Amino acid sequence: MLLTWIAEVADEPLALEPSDRRVEWETNTWSLRASDLTRSALPVAEVVAAFERTACALRARVHALGFSGNATFYVWHDEQSGQLRCSTGSVSAEALPFSGTYVASLDLGRIVERFLAASEDLSERGDTDPDPDLMPLCVWVSSIGTV
Repeated sequence: MLLTWIAEVADEPLALEPSDRRVEWETNTWSLRASDLTRSALPVAEVVAAFERTACALRARVHALGFSGNATFYVWHDEQSGQLRCSTGSVSAEALPFSGTYVASLDLGRIVERFLAASEDLSERGDTDPDPDLMPLCVWVSSIGTV
């Protein structure tokens, strides 16, 4: 289910509206709850590769639209909600629309590991407390636009 969900993100509606970040956020943000996953173990490398393919597909869509400017596809694990989230915005990696502190990362594997571990923990304990080791928020970023 997770790999299918990641692949489907590339085909979802895509809004690149630098003048209206709210439209971008509402249109381009997707999430999956840890509790939605089946108990089958997924290799982290497969999940990372699926996100990388999605970023490539989104990059091709952005270029086909003729969009010129910053565009970033990004992924993070929202521990408090128990969700793996991803979004696309017409912003640079340094200007993502988070209200708190975040660190742009090229290490998607760590984010995926934390999410998959949390999904196993949730099914075993039902615990949704955030992990203080992840503060500030770690966000994988992939530039999909032109500058």
